[in-house]
Amino acid sequence: MSVYGCNINQLPYFCFQIDQIMAKSSFKDLINSNTPLLIDFYADWCGPCKSFSPIIDQLKDEMGDTVRVIKIDVDKNQSLSQKLKVMSIPTVMIYQNGKRKFEGKGMHTLQDLKQRLKDLIK
Repeated sequence: MSVYGCNINQLPYFCFQIDQIMAKSSFKDLINSNTPLLIDFYADWCGPCKSFSPIIDQLKDEMGDTVRVIKIDVDKNQSLSQKLKVMSIPTVMIYQNGKRKFEGKGMHTLQDLKQRLKDLIK
C-alpha cells in the first residue's frame, strides 16, 4: 500500500517531508480517510524519538493495512508542526475521517497505541 508516493509496507514506510505529500494532495485529504492515520512527529536529534521509533515500526508491522503510519520530521516541516501546535517531540496524533482522535506527547507503549487504533477499527 502506498501513501502518496511513500511505500508503507517496506521500511522506511513513512514520509519524511509532508511538503512532498502536499504537492499531490492536501493535509486534509491525507487525514480524511476511514482508515486510521497515525502521525509520529519527530526530529533526528531527539533521543526519545530514536527510542520511540522501534515501537512505531512494530506497530505498523503488527497492524498492517488496517492503519496508515507516517513520520514527520518537525525540522523539515516547521509550518505544519506550528499549525498543528506540536510543541514537544515525540508527539503522536491519530486521525480518522478528518478528525483528530488522539494526541499524545512523549513516548507511548505499543499496547496503548494498538488499543487506541483498534478502538477506531470497527
